[in-house]
Amino acid sequence: MSRLSLSADEVLRTTRAVRKRLDLDRPVAMTLIRECLDIALQAPSGSNAQGWQFVLVTDRGKIAAIADYYQRAFAEYEVSAYQPMEQHKDNPDMAETQARVLSSAKYLADNLGRVPALLIPCLQGRPDTPGLPLGAMAGMFGSIIPAVWSFMLAARERGLGTCWTTLHLDHERAVAELLGIPDDHAQVALIPIAHTLGTDFKAAPRKPLDDVLHVNSW
Repeated sequence: MSRLSLSADEVLRTTRAVRKRLDLDRPVAMTLIRECLDIALQAPSGSNAQGWQFVLVTDRGKIAAIADYYQRAFAEYEVSAYQPMEQHKDNPDMAETQARVLSSAKYLADNLGRVPALLIPCLQGRPDTPGLPLGAMAGMFGSIIPAVWSFMLAARERGLGTCWTTLHLDHERAVAELLGIPDDHAQVALIPIAHTLGTDFKAAPRKPLDDVLHVNSW
């Protein structure tokens, strides 16, 4: 498969969280996923420790089991104060956008069992260790998130859609048992992978830079 003709800036601006536009009926070649992971391994990690591990799930039974855990977690999330409509209920300007986000998230939850592949990035150690200093926790996440983002950018360049999700972590131990993930490794996300329905993704609406930039002081 040929790559999309996109500049680095275009890839960065148009790599979206893809849910409703995942092609759930088209297989994804292992060679494409491996290409993206090879690129991910070039990301920086703290002290160059490279403590990352990636669990790729293509077995239909295991995907179905993970999807069941995900749907249970989404049912709780949907009525919680953390879902996007609740978080922005006092901001009518965001209402339409956040309603679309929630609809998209529900679609993914309803259809996760049909996704061709799931990627679970894991890190060595447990960031939820009681008493772990903030700096150590930040360093652990900072040593895997760049690699996962590199994977997602590489996927975009190859016409693949991805989405960073974390709801399955409500059932992390059950998923770890299902996949044989060691107790001393923490899952940090669940990334669905599929070809996209069309490739014409656009930059998303964002707050103006001056609303979030602080120079020299807050």
